[in-house]
Parts: sequence; structure tokens; C-alpha cells
Amino acid sequence: MATAAPAVEKDYFTDHSVLLDPYDYFEQIRVHGPVYQMQSRDVLVVTGFAEAVEVLLNKRDFSSWLNPDPLVRLPFAVEGDDISALLEAHPSGEMELMVSYDGDKHAAARSLLNPLFTPSRLKANEAFMRSYADAMVRDVVAAGGCELVNKVATPFVTMVIADLLGVPADDREAFRQLIDSAPPPGNMDTPEGQSVHPLMVMAGYFARYIAERRAQPQDDVMTEMAAALYPDGSTPDAMEVVKSAMFLFAAGQDTSAKLIGNALRRLCEDQDLQQSLREDRKLIGPFLEEVLRIEGSTKATFRIAARTTRIGDMEVPAGKRVVVSLSAANRDPRRWDDPNSFRIGRPKIKEHVAFGRGAHTCAGAPLARAEVAVILDRFLEHTSAITLDEAHHGPAGDRTIAYEPSFIIRGLAELHVNFAPALHASTSSA
Repeated sequence: MATAAPAVEKDYFTDHSVLLDPYDYFEQIRVHGPVYQMQSRDVLVVTGFAEAVEVLLNKRDFSSWLNPDPLVRLPFAVEGDDISALLEAHPSGEMELMVSYDGDKHAAARSLLNPLFTPSRLKANEAFMRSYADAMVRDVVAAGGCELVNKVATPFVTMVIADLLGVPADDREAFRQLIDSAPPPGNMDTPEGQSVHPLMVMAGYFARYIAERRAQPQDDVMTEMAAALYPDGSTPDAMEVVKSAMFLFAAGQDTSAKLIGNALRRLCEDQDLQQSLREDRKLIGPFLEEVLRIEGSTKATFRIAARTTRIGDMEVPAGKRVVVSLSAANRDPRRWDDPNSFRIGRPKIKEHVAFGRGAHTCAGAPLARAEVAVILDRFLEHTSAITLDEAHHGPAGDRTIAYEPSFIIRGLAELHVNFAPALHASTSSA
């Protein structure tokens, strides 16, 4: 049972000091129990691993309707112990996204992405990403350094997902410009109720692609998506296909780019670990899983109680908003031994919830793992050392690091790194 609240509570949704160390914020409220009632808002925060998994798997009592805006105003009054029919009857925004769907509607939307994740498609995409990553890394290593997040990570994942989706080459630069100008999802600096991501303008591009392929099929992935049927054999509305493709592009681009930044920063701060991975690339996979656990790029996902229910020992009335802190669950000492220490090879490490759990587990998780592993391999191949640029970030022990102002994403605003080129080609492989 949760205990009394702290005397002074930071607002998770607006306090910029939480950006620098969200883990300290979650630990401060964890001492009051794995489920915590915020003082300033009618919101529960779940920090316990078991409780987080419980909520994520409970599709009956908890709805994803709030995503991606947990503070959005409800279009109806909450009365009684069951608001599931009201949630189903009201859209969560002007353009609902797959992340807010529940039940059969969500399953149907996810099925439209199946053409993207066939073995042959992923194999061809991995060949593209390896070639593209190699060229990018060679260029920045030759230059001696770069700002990694915006110069490499974001353009890399943008082009990878554009290639997978079959975005025409002529449009890819426009997509890059849209992403560069867009604020992060869960932007702390956006007024409440106005968190629609500017990437929504990409809907116009995808609508054109789908309409063209339905009129004139081609031998490409867009045609496969345009022709895809729901599991029951019915034909989806074109806009549903558009929204599924658009959401995968937007969500996958943002989280994967930030994961690259988080992973490279950790390698920069631990040169022994970096050299171990350079000498044995088979460690990249286990290293990445521990990065996902201890500093994954998604801090939280959100639910609303569709029915009066419980989380652990706490009663939860219908209509209660819930922050499921993935990052806190991944550092729960009841689940992880010495959770704040970075350890490669933890038992059952893939049980972390960095990609969620249950029906809304990130559809692009295999792609994200592949993207980050490939570019890490290329950086290790072409360098003998990767270090933080102290002119921008300060010396070890006194770093200046800026994070994007988001209550959803854990991502660096920028990361300036220096490269020492490899003295000879490594014989290791990922």
C-alpha cells in the first residue's frame, strides 16, 4: 500500500529538473510504494515492475485512450464504475493514432504493418542500413568528430525507416526537414491539450502514396500495405493504412535515434567497456539490452482506468489516469539486483519493459535493435576511441548534458563526440 506523499512534489509533466535525472524523481516516489498518487494531479504513477506489467497486460480494465497525451481533457463526465463504452465512442483526438487504440481495433491496425516485417523485407532493409551506416560513420570519423544526435543518429534512422516503408527518394529530404523542425512527443513546453506532433503533416504524403498504389499497384511495400486486408478479410479505410504507416515512421524514428545517443554516451563514459565491445562485437547485443533497461528512450506510457479496478493493493476508480513508468520499472530493486549498476549479461535481461509489454509492445522493436546494433558496430569498426567533446560537455565528473524537454522520451538534445580513427581493420563482426 502506498504511504504518505512527500512534503514537496515535483510535477513530472512540467518540471524541467526532472529531465536531468528522472530516475531520482522516480526513486523519491518509489519509497512511498510501487503505485503513487500525485499530489498536484489526479494521476497515479506506477514505478513497480510487477505492477507495471500488471497494468500493461490488463487490456480489460485499462485503456490506451490517453496516448500520446495523458493530460488531454475527457470529452465526457466520468460517472460510475465503467467508462469503457464512453472511451470507445469518443476519439482521443482529431487524428487518433494506433498507440491510443484498444482491443480488436488495435489488433487490426497493427496487422497493416505485417508487410513491413517479413524476413525478406527485414533482410533487405538490414543490408541498406549497414551500407548507409558505414558511409555515414566513415565521413564523421574522417572529420574527427561531430554532433551525433542530429548529424548521424536522426538522419540514419529516418533513412532506414523511409527505406523500409518505401518512401520515394525524392521525398526523404522533406521528411528529414520535418523531423528536424518538430518538437519531441510529450513536449513539456507545449500547452496542455496541444501535443499533436508536427509530423502529422506527413499524413498528406502517405495518403498520396496509398492512393497511388491502390490505383496503380507496383512491386513495392507501399502497394502491399495499400492492398492489405484486416484479419477478418475486410478492406481498411485508406486513412487507417496511412495512420499506421505514419505512426511507425514517427515513433520509430524518434525512439531509435535517442537510443543511439544514450548508448554512445555510455560508451564514451566507459572506455574499458567501449574497448571490450570493439574487440568482441558479440557483446553489442547484450550491451544494448542493458542500455534499454537502464536508460531506454521511452520513459513512460499512459493508461486510463476503463473500469474500477486495482493495481496491486491500491483501488483505482474508473477514469483515473495512470503513468506507467517504464524506466522506473526497469530499475525496480524488487526485480533487478543492484538495479542502478550497468551489468552486461543480467539473467533474463530481455524481460525489461523498455519496449512495453502486451498488446502494445513496440511493433518496431526488432528494427530498433537492428538499427542501433548496426551503427554501433560501424562506429567500433572505424575508430580506436570515441570520446565526449569536453569543449561542449565539460570534463569527466562535471558534464553539461542537455535533454529534450519531453515527459515521454529520454533523449539527448545533442551529443558532441570526438573520434580517433581505427589503426587497422578489426576481424570481429556483429
